[in-house]
Amino acid sequence: MPAKDFLDLEEKKNLQKALKEEERAEVRERILMFLLLNDGKTQREIAEFIGCSLKTVAP
Repeated sequence: MPAKDFLDLEEKKNLQKALKEEERAEVRERILMFLLLNDGKTQREIAEFIGCSLKTVAP
């Protein structure tokens, strides 16, 4: 079972803001990965959602 809600409210808000404001696609993708992990999505679910390899998502 993936970890869920490991970000506190302030961290989550900061990442959501950065996701909207960041110009670099690769940084937005990484931020989105953190937010989806925080929501309890698996690495496989995230890779499929984003359209990247599992290796890209795995730490």
